[in-house]
This record gives sequence, C-alpha cells and structure tokens, in this order.
Amino acid sequence: MATGRTHRPATRSRGIPEATVARLPLYLRALTALSERSVPTVSSEELAAAAGVNSAKLRKDFSYLGSYGTRGVGYDVEYLVYQISRELGLTQDWPVVIVGIGNLGAALANYGGFASRGFRVAALIDADPAMAGKPVAGIPVQHTDELEQIIQDNGVSIGVIATPAGAAQQVCDRLVAAGVTSILNFAPTVLTVPDGVDVRKVDLSIELQILAFHEQRKAGEETGQTGPEATEGPAGATTPPDRAVTAATDRKGPDGDVPAVMPA
Repeated sequence: MATGRTHRPATRSRGIPEATVARLPLYLRALTALSERSVPTVSSEELAAAAGVNSAKLRKDFSYLGSYGTRGVGYDVEYLVYQISRELGLTQDWPVVIVGIGNLGAALANYGGFASRGFRVAALIDADPAMAGKPVAGIPVQHTDELEQIIQDNGVSIGVIATPAGAAQQVCDRLVAAGVTSILNFAPTVLTVPDGVDVRKVDLSIELQILAFHEQRKAGEETGQTGPEATEGPAGATTPPDRAVTAATDRKGPDGDVPAVMPA
C-alpha cells in the first residue's frame, strides 16, 4: 500500500518534475489575475514575484512546457493561461463529490473557486439521514448509501473528504473501490490508499502550528535569543520545542516549500 502521489502519467511521461507541477497552479493564479486586467505580456521577473518564486525557477519550470518567452517582450499572458490550464487538465470539466457536509464540508460546497477553475461539484454526500435532501449551496445532500451509484452516474474521479477522522478511511476505501483515483483529504488523519491513487492532505491545524513556530522564532530574534529552546515559561523554566510544531515543519512540499492551504 502507498499514500498517494503515484499517478500522474500525463506529466511524468513528458518529464515534468513533481515540484514544477506543484507550482503551476501558482503561475496560473497570477496569470489569471493579469488576464482579468487585460495585461497582454509579462516578464519572468514580474510573474515570478506575483507567484512567490524566483525568476530562474520560473524560467526553468516553463522550459518543461516548451515555453521560453520572447527577449525584451516577455511571456504572452493568454497563451500561458491556456498552456498551463491544458497541462493541468483544466480545459475539461472535472466532477467532484464532497463527502461530509458539516461546517467544513458546507463551506467547501459554497466555495466559488471550484467552478472558475474547472471543477464541478457533482454531489454532496453525508452519513446523517437528517441531512438527506437538504440543499447546501443549491445542491441537495445525498446519503452515503448512494455513494457508489453517484460516482458511477457522474463519472467522478476526484473525491473530497471532509468527515471526522474516524470515518475518513472507510469513506476513502469506498471512494477508491467505486473508481475515484484522486482524493483531497481535509480529515485530520493519514489515509492509506493503493498504488495509482493520489491523496493531497489539507490540515489547517498543522498550517497554524507552522505559523506559530515562525512567530516564536521571530519573537526570539527580537529579544536576542535564537531557537525555541530559549523560550521561558512563567516560572522562568525553559520550555522545550513543541514536538508537533517541529514535526510539522518537516512536512514541506516540493523543493522545501510549505504547501498552501487553499487556493485564493
């Protein structure tokens, strides 16, 4: 058994590194903002700054797409939007199911960014019979008993899990058995999936712990101390580093970049 990130034949067959794939949505977001302002071209330095990377890395990433820009002119914004959208598979409609319609699931259902980025919420699914038929974001919630049929009827290959941790693995197993090959997991647990299934995990508490770690470091620098081990408690005793925070900082994305929590 493996835990995701094993199934990207389209990009890997073309030799595009995983780290580059992870940055493509950042470039697309910046380019889309430029397109909305009717900006025709952009330099590598300007686009890199907007995406939060350095220009050398951006030029290297775009070389994998066969896009090199024009010296003195830069990159054509509309063409890059199309090129990256095509590479990411966003030129087609992707039906998505969200399982677990509590506060988080309902918020995800109401998130307008899905539709604008090529994703259609095909169904909302919850285990609570009282939720059945209740509209959320204009979509009636369906019971988990119908999960397999819903996936088959809608040709779903992407599932979003927003259930409590205890139910997540069982939901994951049912999604995979029904044909889902990509999962976005918001449940605070690690999922086990077969080879060929991608899992992307979003853990808000870990992201906050990472921010707390950096805040602690900044506070230490301001007082002339270095490292969290120098932080003292109310009685003057030295407080050891938060092990959960330290572990969280090890879970970085490609090239050491901490992954973003949600698209803007």
